[in-house]
Amino acid sequence: MPLLFDTDGRVRSWLDPVYQGLGALGALFILATLLIEVVNIFGRLLGYSMAGVDAYAGYTLAAGSFLALAAALRHGDHIRVTLIIQRLQGRPRWWIEVFCLTVATFLSGYFAWFAGKLVWGSYVYHDVSQNIDATPLWIPQLSMAIGLAALFLAFLEALVYTLRTRRLPPQASAGAIE
Repeated sequence: MPLLFDTDGRVRSWLDPVYQGLGALGALFILATLLIEVVNIFGRLLGYSMAGVDAYAGYTLAAGSFLALAAALRHGDHIRVTLIIQRLQGRPRWWIEVFCLTVATFLSGYFAWFAGKLVWGSYVYHDVSQNIDATPLWIPQLSMAIGLAALFLAFLEALVYTLRTRRLPPQASAGAIE
């Protein structure tokens, strides 16, 4: 296996700052959503309305949500419904986790690929928003593609870790709903 998936901690030393950085950037976008909406509310109270502000609030909310996906997975903050898995122990539990990680890796890779294609298509065809601001759509879509690519990498890393070490990834027990 390539160095990226070694089990001696080198993976986490390189990827964790990437996930944490994207999570922090996501948090800033969520904060920007709040600020945009607060300014919009006070503007309306003062009789001033800015066209297109709701679109930018939507862009920042989507950016914050997608950019934080990998960090949330790494910290075990994704919700896991463990009604069946919690009853399993040993090898059956490990096999179910491998199956779940495989499906999640495939699906996140699929979504990341098509998000990238969406961004590229919007860029090539000069798609713009229907709002008065006519924002080039590839700009807000880029955060979705980056966030999904990071999520794919995080799932792939967890899957390879599980297969190489024959242990569950650390986040497998976190975020569970019993």
